[in-house]
Amino acid sequence: MAVGTGPTRDDLYVPDRFELLRDVGTGALRSIVTPVHDTLLEIDMHFTDMRAARRGALMILRGETGAGKSTFLDTLGLFRTGLVTERIAASEGVAEALQAKPSSEGPRVIVLEGREALGEASVEFIEAAMHAINSFVRSESGRETLVVWPANTDDLTALLTDKARKIGGESLFGIGEPVTRFIGPAKSHFVSIAERTVAALNEGASLAALGISETDAHGLVESASTIGRFLALVRNSLIRNGAKVRSMLAAEQFRLWTLVIAGNEPEGDVAALTRGGHAYADVDRLMTATNANIVSALKKNPDELGILGTVLDAKIIHVDMMTALAVARQYGDTSLHEEMAALGMSTSAEPKAVERLKSGELGLLLSGNSLGLRKRGGKAGSNTLVAFESLAQIASKKDGLLNRAIGNGLQDVGLIDSYMTERELGTEYKYFSDLYCERADGPIRLEMMWRKSTSRAEIANYVLSKLGNYGKAIGLLS
Repeated sequence: MAVGTGPTRDDLYVPDRFELLRDVGTGALRSIVTPVHDTLLEIDMHFTDMRAARRGALMILRGETGAGKSTFLDTLGLFRTGLVTERIAASEGVAEALQAKPSSEGPRVIVLEGREALGEASVEFIEAAMHAINSFVRSESGRETLVVWPANTDDLTALLTDKARKIGGESLFGIGEPVTRFIGPAKSHFVSIAERTVAALNEGASLAALGISETDAHGLVESASTIGRFLALVRNSLIRNGAKVRSMLAAEQFRLWTLVIAGNEPEGDVAALTRGGHAYADVDRLMTATNANIVSALKKNPDELGILGTVLDAKIIHVDMMTALAVARQYGDTSLHEEMAALGMSTSAEPKAVERLKSGELGLLLSGNSLGLRKRGGKAGSNTLVAFESLAQIASKKDGLLNRAIGNGLQDVGLIDSYMTERELGTEYKYFSDLYCERADGPIRLEMMWRKSTSRAEIANYVLSKLGNYGKAIGLLS
C-alpha cells in the first residue's frame, strides 16, 4: 500500500497567535519576529531601575488583541542577551506559582497569561494576585524579575493600576508610567513579517507563489489594525485562493511531479529551482531562470500560476543515470529491450534497480520522507555515459517505453499501486500525462523530461510549460 507524500496545500501554516509558534525553533523565530524598539527600551529602563533598587517590579502591558504582546514577551531573549521569559498559565494560581519560583541567575520576565480582559479575572483575584506579586518582587527570589500583566481592555488596565498602587505604592512599578502602551510592529512591516512567516513555516513559499500579489498584500494592510489581524487576513486569502483553484479541478485532485533525467546529472539545477525538503517547484525561481516565450505568456497571470503550482503539489525531482539504466534493464518490456539491444546496450536483469528506486529522490518523496541535504553524486564513468546516451536516443522517439519501465518499477517496489501511460486529464482541454500513478492517497501524474543533456533554463521552461498546460486544462489560465 502506498504511503504519504509529505506536506500538501492543506498543511499551509499561517498562525496569527504566538502560542502556536512556540515550538517552531529559535532559527525560525529569528527570521519571523521584528523587534519593537520602543517597548524594548522600556524593558531596559525597568531592569536598570530594578538593579539600582535591588528589587523586582511589575509592568502592566496594554495592547490590543493581536498586537503581538505575547510574541514580544516570549521573544525578548532574541534581542536582549541573557533575558529569559517564563509564564504562569491561566490555570495556575499566581501566589502559588510565584512562591515556587527559585531565584534567577539573570534578568527574568514572568508573564501572567490568560488574564488580559476584566472578565477573565475577578476583582478579588486581582487583589490577591497583586499582594502575591508585591511580596514576590521584594523577595530574594524576585529581585531580578519583572512581572508583566498583559491587558487588552481599558477597564482591566485601570483596575490593575489602582490595585497595584494601593498595595505596593509607586515602588511596585518602579520608574516611569504605571502602564506601558504596546502598539506592536509598524504597519509598514506587516507585509515583510507575513512574507517571512509564510516562508519560514511553509518550505520557503512566498506570498506571490501562493496567490497574493504585492498590491493585494498592501491592500490587506489597510484593513488590519494589528499584525495578528493582518496574518489572519493573509491566511484567509490563501485558503480562498486554494479553494478557487480546487473548484476548477475535476474529480481528481491533480498532483504534478516532473522527473528530470539527463546525461549531465543536473541535480544542482533541480535543487536551485525547488524549495524545501519536499522538492516543491519554486515558481518565482522558475520564472527568472528562463527567457523563453512561456514566461511572457505566464506573466499575464502570475498570481494564478503561483496558486496553481502550490495546489498541484508541483515538484521537480532528479533521477540519476544509474537508476534510469538499471530500471530500463530490470523493468523494461520486450519492446524496450529490443530497442536497447539494437543500440548495443545490455538488457541483463539489474536487481539493484529496486534499491535505487527506493533510495533515490523519487522513492524518498513517494515514501513521505524529506530529501534532507542533497549531495552531488559521484561522477559517472564513460561506459555509463555512453549507455545513457543510447537510452536518451530511445527516449527522443519512444519515451513511452521508458516511462512504462519506470511505472513497472514503482509498482513492483510498492511505491505506487498501479499506473497508466498517456492518461488524459479528463477536462475539456485535451492534454495527456506521461505517467498516471494510482496510490491510496490519490493519483500522481509524472511528467518525464528525458534529455541527453539539459540546463537550468531548459528545466524551468519545461516545468512552466507543464504548469501552463495544466492551468489551461482546468480553466485557471487562458
